[in-house]
Amino acid sequence: MKILFVSLGCDKNRVDTEVMLGTLSSHGYSFTDDVLEAEAAVVNTCCFINDAKEESINTILELSELRKSGQLKALIVTGCLGQRYREEIQKEIPEVDEILGISSTDKILAAVEETLKRNKLYTHKNYFDDLGRRPVGGQKRVITTGGLFNYLKIAEGCDKHCSYCIIPKVRGSYRSVPMEQLISEAKDLAANGITELLLVAQETTLYGTDLYGEKKLPELLHKLCEIDGFKWIRILYCYPEEINEELIQTIKSEPKICHYLDLPIQSGSDRILKKMGRRTNNAEIRELVSHLREEIPDICLRTTLISGFPGETASDHNETMALVKDLRFDRLGVFTYSQEEDTPAATMPDQVTERVKNTRRNKIMRLQQEIAFEAAKEMVGRTVEAVIEGRITDTDDEDGLSYVARTYKDAPDIDGYLFITGVKRELMTGDYVKVLITGSNEYDLIGEIKE
Repeated sequence: MKILFVSLGCDKNRVDTEVMLGTLSSHGYSFTDDVLEAEAAVVNTCCFINDAKEESINTILELSELRKSGQLKALIVTGCLGQRYREEIQKEIPEVDEILGISSTDKILAAVEETLKRNKLYTHKNYFDDLGRRPVGGQKRVITTGGLFNYLKIAEGCDKHCSYCIIPKVRGSYRSVPMEQLISEAKDLAANGITELLLVAQETTLYGTDLYGEKKLPELLHKLCEIDGFKWIRILYCYPEEINEELIQTIKSEPKICHYLDLPIQSGSDRILKKMGRRTNNAEIRELVSHLREEIPDICLRTTLISGFPGETASDHNETMALVKDLRFDRLGVFTYSQEEDTPAATMPDQVTERVKNTRRNKIMRLQQEIAFEAAKEMVGRTVEAVIEGRITDTDDEDGLSYVARTYKDAPDIDGYLFITGVKRELMTGDYVKVLITGSNEYDLIGEIKE
């Protein structure tokens, strides 16, 4: 039987999808991207913000028509939307055969086989384990990233309870994956040709506190660096207030760890940060960024912001603009505030209009665009290491071949690219090369191989 898998949302969802694919693959199931070939479908959903929720619902509705017609013999929903809206899905979309909770993705084989055995619509068993259940690592996965990079999910859930975020209610409290399981999983990824490992969780910096009584991310990083095969190890989702000196020195001292940190700060206004339930302030953010650049001068810092949080004034927005201007983050993204039901922020007074949210977002992004373009120009003349992502076939000429690549400053799928021209030899996807930066095109860099 061929199964269609649709994985929506974040890279943490992708890991869950790959684990489910691995489970089903080991029991003889095969997979297809063609909905017309599929005999069953699994949708791994997201509901973090409204846009993600709508995408998940629309995908389920499209597939439910094929289930109703009989083309699909099974339709299974997993992930955040299924966890959060289980009863609503059962009532409104009865063509969904089974719903798996966040802590129950290991039940995917049972869910598929139970559905096929019943062979009829509108019967639900459902698989929902306690959200406090510790996540399991070390499982075999079917790699879906193309074979160059992949993600290691080191924890599940979150304890922060930011006032705008539904994640703790949907995914439960913070639960670290035991270290030995992570090392086993990482070794398996390396054995399958993965050279860039990205550590992910709702928050990576707290890894181990629930399991070992102290922060164990530095120890985990040291052990991951010992694994043959990895060239780059990248850390995402580091809350600023949890970054300690041990972590900074680990990044500084381990050659495999990319000098790259993802620090979601959300706002530059102390008043708004407090309303958000964040545990840092403007001065502390400035101090941390200064210290990171002092200890690791070539570090690349990425951040995210929320525009139009309830009660945000023009003055609050200007404080954020000032922070962005002063700190000159290498990478920055802005989300307009999404009013999520069952969160404290959803019922706060002084909700900001969509027009104002978008206006403020656009102002921040225009400022960041200037910063990013200037930073790209400043890279000219530097030599950097880059990983080849692929060949650009339609631009090759007598001057040589052209390739697209990424530097240590560019996380897969979210950051920019480096375009390499005039290459006199064949390069393979996944090769690591030295590149002299010769120019830039807005966010992206242009360079040539340095033999």
